[in-house]
Amino acid sequence: MLKGRESLSRLVGKRRRFLPNRHSLLSAPTTTQGLLNLDIDPNGKLVSLEGSSNQDEQENTVVGSVTCPVCSVKLSAQNNTINSHLDECLSRGTKRKLTQRTLLELNFCPVSKIQNFSCDSKEFGNDLFPAAHDESHVQDALWGLSNLRAVDESQNQVDSPSRNPINKDKISVVPDFDVNITQDDIYGVILETFIVGRRFGDETDLYLGASIYLSRDPDNAKDPNAIKVVYSDSGCLKMLGFLPRKLAEYLSPLIDQYRLNFEGCVTSVPKRSIDVVPIQIVCHKSSDNKDFNDDKVFKCLWRNAQQVIESTKSCPPSAIKYQDNFCVFIREVLRNSSHLLTDDEKNFIESFTSMSDDSQRLFVRLYTRKGPWFRLSAISYPEVLDPQQAVKELSETGYGSCFEITNKLSDDDIKEILDLLTVSDLREILCILKQSCNRGLRKMDLIASLISSYNEDLCPLLPSMVLHRTGSCVRISSNAESLIWRAERLFFLNGEQDLSAFLLVDLGIIKYPTYKCIVSQQIFSARDDLLGYEEAIEVAQIVDEALDGSNTGLVLKCIKIADSHLSNPVQSLTSESMAPFLSHFSATFVYSKVVLLGISFLEREHRYNEAIYLLKRLLNCFARDGRRGYWTLRLSIDLEHMCYLNESLLVAENGLLDEWVRAGSRVALQRRVLRLGKPPRRWKTPSFAESVKRKIMEVNVQGRPLNCAIGTKSRFYGEDGEQCGVEQLALQYYAEEGGWQGVHTESGIWLTIFGLLMWDIIFSNVPNVFRTRFQTAPLDLETESFYLVRKNQIESHLQKIHDGMAEEILITSWELHEGTACRGVNWGRHSLSELRAAVTCIGGPCVAAFCRHLAQDYRSWSSGMPDLLLWRFHGKYRGEAKLVEVKGPRDRLSEQQRAWLLLLMDCGFNAEVCKVSPIV
Repeated sequence: MLKGRESLSRLVGKRRRFLPNRHSLLSAPTTTQGLLNLDIDPNGKLVSLEGSSNQDEQENTVVGSVTCPVCSVKLSAQNNTINSHLDECLSRGTKRKLTQRTLLELNFCPVSKIQNFSCDSKEFGNDLFPAAHDESHVQDALWGLSNLRAVDESQNQVDSPSRNPINKDKISVVPDFDVNITQDDIYGVILETFIVGRRFGDETDLYLGASIYLSRDPDNAKDPNAIKVVYSDSGCLKMLGFLPRKLAEYLSPLIDQYRLNFEGCVTSVPKRSIDVVPIQIVCHKSSDNKDFNDDKVFKCLWRNAQQVIESTKSCPPSAIKYQDNFCVFIREVLRNSSHLLTDDEKNFIESFTSMSDDSQRLFVRLYTRKGPWFRLSAISYPEVLDPQQAVKELSETGYGSCFEITNKLSDDDIKEILDLLTVSDLREILCILKQSCNRGLRKMDLIASLISSYNEDLCPLLPSMVLHRTGSCVRISSNAESLIWRAERLFFLNGEQDLSAFLLVDLGIIKYPTYKCIVSQQIFSARDDLLGYEEAIEVAQIVDEALDGSNTGLVLKCIKIADSHLSNPVQSLTSESMAPFLSHFSATFVYSKVVLLGISFLEREHRYNEAIYLLKRLLNCFARDGRRGYWTLRLSIDLEHMCYLNESLLVAENGLLDEWVRAGSRVALQRRVLRLGKPPRRWKTPSFAESVKRKIMEVNVQGRPLNCAIGTKSRFYGEDGEQCGVEQLALQYYAEEGGWQGVHTESGIWLTIFGLLMWDIIFSNVPNVFRTRFQTAPLDLETESFYLVRKNQIESHLQKIHDGMAEEILITSWELHEGTACRGVNWGRHSLSELRAAVTCIGGPCVAAFCRHLAQDYRSWSSGMPDLLLWRFHGKYRGEAKLVEVKGPRDRLSEQQRAWLLLLMDCGFNAEVCKVSPIV
């Protein structure tokens, strides 16, 4: 995979079906500077730079050419060009049978010509060297999203306005109708409802027929109208949960002001502890009941309570939790980000709450499914009582659109609706059109054939034929989809989370930590900043999709767009008023990721001129960025590819003066300086030479090999005769030779130890780093501000670890937070006993030094740790630890691994490399 592809894909997250700016982005002319020339020829290949040092290569392209055996296109007779083109052709599928003989007929011998490269650095500009699960099932499961009370609990610490309690004084307008309610309509009448929010009650076993009564909870921080359901059998007063919020809204003033008393019993016990519990309650008369015969407010409250109860009989609260969650979600966005929305957008989003329950539920259902089109006849949800009326309302309010009139369909709509048909339906239409239909064709091929015929006006009645088979269809409108996507971005602040996060919390799959959201600075100060960020996300999605489709031209277009948006220097990142970690939500940061991916793409195509130009642009635009080390290293390597050895050395030397070049990148640059800086280029040995050349202890282990094939992971027979990898073989060796115990973990156990030991620091009350209740780490964890803002707190905590309290802190943190999600912590992989043994044998000073490095630069040091962590005890409370990097017969240390081993040795760790080789 190209460097930066995975990171870019995570940034994009779930791809949008509709990109509003796609046409304008791709049609607008892009202005590029300097030597960036990313034009392509008719064959989809990059055109060489005019007048560049690759002029001889251009001549070779003209002189020698071969024919591609797959698509019969003329190619430049150069190995890298041929190989890249063949990869693309084979990935798309062949046009004719490709045999070994066919490939051997291809002349792979280009005209040999020695390329002479100029070493004039001016060619690259004066500023080249700076000094310094089945998706449909998962999504459809959103019907089980957690109820409003659970969401409000997950949103605790956020200053959200609670719904005010309803009381007699606040009901200023009462419907003018005469409701004939008598005592017989209230006292002794059985009301059927449910217990919700059981997670907030006491741990009490339920049984059928258990006696209960209702008790007000006016001090509830999340709902002043809250009504507790209390278990009263045998004098045991334990809270089982709450009444549904909507019902409590009307019953609470009846209990408070009219002194109504409710008792009842449990009528059914659910299988799952998180499910709602059906109950029956009865209102009993007491001596202090108020007279309500002529009280219209009372009659209105009682009538509304009965309506709520009737509405929940057909769909219990568990079936409509997602509706309440969605309302909370949009309410939070409107409250916290209203300055980023236009009046029309705010009115549109607010209109959602005024729609009927059926329309709200149907919209959320359709939005969270794959779609985009759905047959109206196939829409059937138990909680949506009238789907046709709901669809009509969605269309009238602009939240949905229907497919009923064929002449209003665009070509894209027809293609999407064709996907609703079965293969037999598609074949039937082709037969009616008297087109040949191969029985072996896939569904996508059948659709492509119909679309092609429709575009050529061979079947103008295709929309009518499709409508006849599908019936009316509905989809989410593009306007609604765009606005809700924007709201999700503002709410979750990333592309990896969506509304299913509520479901994961409700099912107990994920439990988020507790922290305070203290917001004093907006991420997007103005609407233009948000729109620019969204546009950059669109470019990132386009380039990600283009790479999937091997669309070289579109990839290059996106690289040009991203390059044209890089400012020099980036002003938004140098603003002192803005927290540095918030710059990750800027358009410029997104474009930098697109450019980095473009650099990897150009390097793969051996277009080092253009890669050098883009690396130079990144280094000039981002003066304070943790990625500068990688950029500098790639620039030095690419210059060496171009035979500019002096310039490559100079870049490496200047990179070592940059404080943002760290960890593996710094070690790699140091080793490059030592290799390239030999006489006569440099006569003086650098001061870091001895440190880099330090001998890392090596241990050699031999084993019986199972496979020795190049490109496959080495496998051996272990001591017990079973097959195993090199790491398991090394564990067996150390257990036999020195009595070592241990685990193969790489960085996993270390990040878990760091997360548990530093839990209180990670989730401490720092402004602006926590903005949603669905975070597993503060926003600044991977930036330098994490340590700087908390320096005194961190150093005080590390002193306790240094003094021998690591095991105590570890145990306390485990017991308090077990199962709670935290960045880097893996609860299931390592037991508490393993973690205790590890920190005890490592010792306080070493653990404290390790945690300090991660706190100071989590991004640079959170990967590349040695494969094995070993320990052995000397007595009950003393022991020693060893860290081992295991390498197979054809493996070698990466620069990041070498950097870690050298750092660990400096911190006092016992570290070594274990090389596994086959028995000769």
